[in-house]
Amino acid sequence: MLAEERRQVILRMLQQHGIVKIQDICRLTDCSMSSARRDLQLLEEEGLLHRVHGGAQIKRALQSEMTMTDKSSKNHDQKVMIAQKAAALIQDDDVIYLDSGSTTLELARILDATKKITVVTNSVLSAAVLSDHGIDTIVLGGRLKNNTRAIAGADAAVELSKYRFNRAFLGINAIHATDGLMTPDPDEAAVKRMALRQSDKNYVMADSTKFDQVSFVKVADCTDATIITDDNLSPRIAKRFVNQTFI
Repeated sequence: MLAEERRQVILRMLQQHGIVKIQDICRLTDCSMSSARRDLQLLEEEGLLHRVHGGAQIKRALQSEMTMTDKSSKNHDQKVMIAQKAAALIQDDDVIYLDSGSTTLELARILDATKKITVVTNSVLSAAVLSDHGIDTIVLGGRLKNNTRAIAGADAAVELSKYRFNRAFLGINAIHATDGLMTPDPDEAAVKRMALRQSDKNYVMADSTKFDQVSFVKVADCTDATIITDDNLSPRIAKRFVNQTFI
């Protein structure tokens, strides 16, 4: 098993149990104790866990997530700019997936029925806005998260697998040059992965404060999508994302 695969196993164990022991890592991944300790050290350096005697425990902050009200009030001007860039990419007769999130919600707010599009979304907030604008909208079914008003879980991912999209626009919580696109919730991560798989062109909408950050669950590699961001991304951080396409 590759080192990156081992670390993903460790993170999944932490998600399930809150704590992980070195001997369990060795047993499940068939690695040495020294390899397991190196993995834990690296994950701690990246802020993904806290090492304790004989293993590690979860850093709860990695699973925390602000409410939509709090998210929407942060970096609002940048989110509107990103939404405008995204809207310019949409063509007549497109079928698009619109993910949950405060930045994708701004995209819903500026779309109108002049472009004959169909939108599939897991956001009840975006669905209401799109409906008000007269846009043909399909809402996924599944578990509703109270804090973000996002529909997530296995049922939503299975339903999403029935559709194909010209373009998918995803929200994301953290973007890291090594660890990729990340989110706090495994259920939302599963829905995002399915959207990426079912779409011809993938876009992540993220303001510059999301870069050089980590969260709990990896969704995909950064190069699996074009990143639409604002003009405040520093060249120093951008250089870390080799082979990455930005808009």
